[in-house]
Amino acid sequence: MLQAFKKPSAIRSLIVPALFVGLAGVGCGGDYGHDGYYNGYPGDYGYSEASEDRFNDFGENEFIETGEENTSSFSIDVNTASYTIMRRDLTSSRLPNPDSVRTEEYINFFRFDYPNPQEDPFSVNMEVAPSYFGGDEESDLHLLRIGVRGKDVSIEEMKPTNLVFLVDISGSMNRETRLPLAKEAMHEMLDHLRPTDTIAMQTYASGSDTVLQPTPVSSRGQIESAIDSLVAQGATHAEGGIIQAYNLAEQGFIEGGNNRVVILTDGDFNVGKTGDDLVELVKSYRDREISLTSVGFGHGGYNDATMERLARDGNGNYFYIDTIEEARRIFGRDLPSTIEVIAQDVRIQVEFDDDAVKRYRLVGYEKRVMENEEFDDESTNAGEIGPGHTVTAFYELELHEDAGDESDFLAEVRVRHREQYGEDTKLQTSLIKLSQAHDEFADASDGFRFAAAVAEFAGVLRGSQYVNGARFDEIKSIADGARYQGYSEQEEFLDLVDMADALWQE
Repeated sequence: MLQAFKKPSAIRSLIVPALFVGLAGVGCGGDYGHDGYYNGYPGDYGYSEASEDRFNDFGENEFIETGEENTSSFSIDVNTASYTIMRRDLTSSRLPNPDSVRTEEYINFFRFDYPNPQEDPFSVNMEVAPSYFGGDEESDLHLLRIGVRGKDVSIEEMKPTNLVFLVDISGSMNRETRLPLAKEAMHEMLDHLRPTDTIAMQTYASGSDTVLQPTPVSSRGQIESAIDSLVAQGATHAEGGIIQAYNLAEQGFIEGGNNRVVILTDGDFNVGKTGDDLVELVKSYRDREISLTSVGFGHGGYNDATMERLARDGNGNYFYIDTIEEARRIFGRDLPSTIEVIAQDVRIQVEFDDDAVKRYRLVGYEKRVMENEEFDDESTNAGEIGPGHTVTAFYELELHEDAGDESDFLAEVRVRHREQYGEDTKLQTSLIKLSQAHDEFADASDGFRFAAAVAEFAGVLRGSQYVNGARFDEIKSIADGARYQGYSEQEEFLDLVDMADALWQE
């Protein structure tokens, strides 16, 4: 997110472009990015071949001249796996692989106090302020923040729920951070579902077995026995398991309810359909009104690339569980937002006033950028929002010097969504003016400033071309001054910044 420093930094510079030219073709595996972990520091990019974790390199959004194209469109994203993979790595004393860093997933790990929606299923909120990090003497930059908040739904208010656990019990899951943690996660979800909700379970390894037919949660003992009976062994043949899991979901289908397949795996698919073929298989089930949640476990051979694509193309969401506390967050406290959908195919389009904005750049969302004509296309597949979800996106803007004199208009923000499968989309439009911009970064809301610090942190870790140095001390200072009191995830972020700083200096 940094274009240039306003002040010199004591922390050494990161000469990103030269480093990445030197990295081209190093440690690549097929369609994936660099394999393994980033174990080095700037100037010494080293990857552990033994780990073989696989990530897609989505590149980075660049600045666009508004005079050439004044409209930008993208699908929303509520995934958080990239953030917890980073947390896993830092707590294991290694810096994350740059290809594992997806800026939007870092930001959207946190919930911000945007206003509750009134009539629509979500609210749209905008804020503009000068960028603390971006800009130089010739071109100071501003940040436009777009924030979306889904309406709150309690567990008691959730729609009737039909879940199918699709559990990888192959030999690669036979580690403490994999199948045992997955079993704890399933028990956690069971603790928060209602007696009338149903659970089924399908496993896959060398073959595929139905361990549990759709069963009401009131038969808790039967479900717990099925979970506890799981043992890891064999190869990883996901294709048959996915087909049967969707069949089970259809068998227990609840009209107008939450119908979802939850796949728990390390993503090490090695038998049957894999990669693109496996993703295409999931896409073929998308119109059955059954959503998919991808839940990842483990490291060393972990396939983030396929896990992310399965969720993206399966009308779903993607989480990575590194601790039992994370399982309690997504399957306990945040259960409604994990399994219920209140708005489908949600996409955002921003039209900038080229009299005010000289150029702009979408920060993150590289895997979600869409052609502008897709925004109005009813067949476009986009992201889903669950109850209580907050989705945050930043645009980095360079304004014309005389923008305030020529035009008070900055941008029009359009959001499309559909409330139910098969319905036409609805359009929501908002305007923001230059007169609404804060004079100083420090005047922006706490949520704005904290999210900007998180975005900057992600930019440093991914080796962004717009980062000229690693200002961990300033990232921490901004985040510490803006965090919500009593919000443990934001407090933990400060510790993660310290860990990254220490590893960066080694």
